[in-house]
Amino acid sequence: MKFINSRIYLLLAMFFMALTTAGAQEIIPEPLADTVKPAPKKPMGRVKVDGVVAVVGDFVVLDSDIDIMYRELQAQNIPVKDVTRCELLGKLMEDKLYAHQAIQDSIVIEDAEVNDKMSRQIDFFVERLGSEDRMVEYFRKKDIDAFKQELFTITKNQMLTERMQRKIIDEVEITPEEVRLFFSKFKDDEIPRFGAEMEIAQIVVKPEISEAEKQKVIDRLKQIRQDILNGSSFYSKAVLYSEDPGSSSNGGYYKMNRKTPFVKEFKDTAFSLAEGEISEPVETEFGYHIIYVEKIRGQDIDVRHILMKPKVGNEELKAAKEKIEKIRERIMSGEITFAEAARSESDEKETRNSGGLLLNPRTLETRFELTKLEPEIYNEVSDLKEGEISKPILNDDPRTGKSWKIMTVTNRYDEHMADYALDYTKIKELALKEKQLQVISKWSDEKIKETYIKVAPDYQACDFANEWVK
Repeated sequence: MKFINSRIYLLLAMFFMALTTAGAQEIIPEPLADTVKPAPKKPMGRVKVDGVVAVVGDFVVLDSDIDIMYRELQAQNIPVKDVTRCELLGKLMEDKLYAHQAIQDSIVIEDAEVNDKMSRQIDFFVERLGSEDRMVEYFRKKDIDAFKQELFTITKNQMLTERMQRKIIDEVEITPEEVRLFFSKFKDDEIPRFGAEMEIAQIVVKPEISEAEKQKVIDRLKQIRQDILNGSSFYSKAVLYSEDPGSSSNGGYYKMNRKTPFVKEFKDTAFSLAEGEISEPVETEFGYHIIYVEKIRGQDIDVRHILMKPKVGNEELKAAKEKIEKIRERIMSGEITFAEAARSESDEKETRNSGGLLLNPRTLETRFELTKLEPEIYNEVSDLKEGEISKPILNDDPRTGKSWKIMTVTNRYDEHMADYALDYTKIKELALKEKQLQVISKWSDEKIKETYIKVAPDYQACDFANEWVK
């Protein structure tokens, strides 16, 4: 959204960080001294290693919390060069206010949920930084146990913050009239500009897996199930054998209910089990699972699962490539259109009915802004002319395994000034975010007045967005 300057965009990104999942491409461990801007007042004399810089309700903010937040922003590739310690302290105090109020409102975060999210965060940092030792060094902790202990507290508070924010804005809606009024506020030179976009379609062919390979996996899972029934730990077996990268390190744990977006076969099986029961192997598009219902909590259930995937042989992979090459030849010759081929030949059910069109998960539209495309997709389609078809691409998805695909760009849209009719969905999104920020601001003003808040003298001269200094 090019009409938002980079500083405002940064602060908005920081505000909505807890509400969205942002995937970083690369961690660049910049020296902290090069990026940290001081508070308006610098303490003179001896250097304070760490200390309390603010108190919000039952929570404190330490000097080191600001340093950690700089590193978190760097890890998500958000520029921090012009960000002051005052701005980050203000953001941290907002988070503490949400977390404090979440506890007052009896919002509960289970330790298992925190451990699950924390495990994914650690996996992310280890993958980007190379090892646990480098991760510990990067965040300047004594050892891995100290790092995990601190990360657990930070993660739990972040989850409390997120739940409280969602509670505040979940019921915020916006009417077409409010969208119209929002857009009408912009003068000619202020009208938002939207970046170049494209619509992308793909056809996917998955290799056939032999019945012998499927049976091999089923037999292995049945043996693991029997071992567990004989007294082995499901947690340990999941850590050792599960091929689900999202849960294996946490013993295969998920918390779910009927609305959780898991595949139908998995949900149907999980909700058919009694507490303490383990399923027979069940097939989904991801492979084969055994599912254990650990706890039933009203509409929610705690489950653990072990996923194993049948392996694709070289012959099956070769046959799949030959099939997709023939599909491409038929499209290139004019025998069939790309959309028709996708509907009749593609093995990807999510895009098959739409003629192969990919759906942008952020906007739920078919348009993708070029600057926000995932790098691997951008590299595959950036050089394609409109209507041109890529050569077969080998895709190795950690969730669904290997497959072949061909891609095409069905439409391109140049960078342009926002058009109310053409870009209504994007304008509505901007208007809704503005309204949500207004609701959050009003809520914050009210809660600040009734919550105990103390800011250290060194930071009282900060120009905070909120009235933290009473």
